[in-house]
Amino acid sequence: MNDPMLPVLSLVLVQAVLGATDNLVHHELEAALPSRPGARLELTLHASREAIYAVLFAGLAWLEWRGLWAAALGALLAVEVAITLKDFLVEDRTRRLPPFERVLHTVLAIGYGAILAMLAPILVGWAAAPTGFVLTSHGLFSWVMSAASVGVGAWAVRNAIAVMVLGRDGAPISTAAVSGTVLVTGATGFIGRRLTAALLAQQRRVIILTRDRVAARAQFGPAPLIVESLGELPDELDIDAVVNLAGASVAGGLWSTARRRVLMASRVGTTEWLVAFFARMRRPPRALVNASAVGFYGDAGQMLLDETEPRGPGFMADLCAGWEAAAFKAEALGVRVCALRLGLVLDWTGGLLPMLALPARFGFGARIGRGEQWAPWIHRDDAVRMLLAAIDDPAWRGPVNAVSPDLVTQAQLTRRLSAFFHRGQWLAAPAAPMRLALGEFSDLFLAGQRVMPHVALGLGFTFTRPTLESAFMRTDQPLRLVLPVRADAPVSLPAAA
Repeated sequence: MNDPMLPVLSLVLVQAVLGATDNLVHHELEAALPSRPGARLELTLHASREAIYAVLFAGLAWLEWRGLWAAALGALLAVEVAITLKDFLVEDRTRRLPPFERVLHTVLAIGYGAILAMLAPILVGWAAAPTGFVLTSHGLFSWVMSAASVGVGAWAVRNAIAVMVLGRDGAPISTAAVSGTVLVTGATGFIGRRLTAALLAQQRRVIILTRDRVAARAQFGPAPLIVESLGELPDELDIDAVVNLAGASVAGGLWSTARRRVLMASRVGTTEWLVAFFARMRRPPRALVNASAVGFYGDAGQMLLDETEPRGPGFMADLCAGWEAAAFKAEALGVRVCALRLGLVLDWTGGLLPMLALPARFGFGARIGRGEQWAPWIHRDDAVRMLLAAIDDPAWRGPVNAVSPDLVTQAQLTRRLSAFFHRGQWLAAPAAPMRLALGEFSDLFLAGQRVMPHVALGLGFTFTRPTLESAFMRTDQPLRLVLPVRADAPVSLPAAA
């Protein structure tokens, strides 16, 4: 006997695959919506729509919706249309969609219309029957639809949690007013948005250089000046400091030749454009604070490292060394340059910590390989405080390790995070299959650096979150920004033992 639901379910599954692709590629990897406070409304719409899909997928897989339940199902389908139309309007106001995402949205809209057209006569037939549910099965399709329902339901929960977390993007900031103008690149990123909030709280004039003016305006409101090109800024503009955080995510895909070019261009290319802009300014900025990473040291094993160590081997070392070299060219123009070599940046509002916490919360935290690779880290608020110190204090120059003094290996980090949730840690992920499957990209998980914040400590920097346990704690206490005591000259420090 022919099953009239099979064509409908087939198209629904195609729609589910396209929707998952849109979510993963555009919402997660490219736009990073779950970590953008300006995306709360869009994520709310996504969570609502995904919850509807979870009900629809499971309901169509196993039930015939008869009588008044057919009308309820039709109403649910109509609500999805209304949410999608609202989502289109919100997306146009809050971010610039890439061409492929627009095409995919068009295909999804057409596909949804086809589903409605195919389902309409079936709903009419169900509506004529007495009200109730009739259990049915469509063979393998029912089971695949059930799996799709679980997946999209989990995504709805994940987005709902993101909406709640983004409502509190860090504790309030307490600070005195500070004069001056600061140009920030990468301001909409995980670190950049907290830094920008701190600069605005200090009543500084903030200029944001971004690829997406719409998204930045939705996130920060009217206070900062937002530009998409340095050409929009006059050469006679007085800028006191520049903070360069721009760069494509190193975890955004395997390190193919093309991907390596993107990573290099997004860091080295952007920095070279900044230095060229400094050269034509009437008065270059006093300071350039440039992001870097502890990957500069490569896979250094058990060696204790300070800022005097040379660069190590591997692509991450190449990337960081190239980035720093481009930044230090500004010194020839009289610009003080400080390169902050960041470790893993932890905070509950985004970045790595929520991803590590999910398995640890349920007792599935895993040691990677032998777990002996060092995992230097810093809390986001301390990273922001270092950036602010480097902006204002002339003693901050050259490379500075932006890491906590609480040195831990990957196994220790996982064990202590699991203990924070009162869970044990017993799983292990073997290193060999990871290296085979991911190639040099696996260095993100298997390479380590035993790094000490030697220069920062010598400059008198104090950590508000000096231990992992303090970094794991949530707090509503204001982040107090104490203005640095300005040094007259760089501090000379002995090498680490």
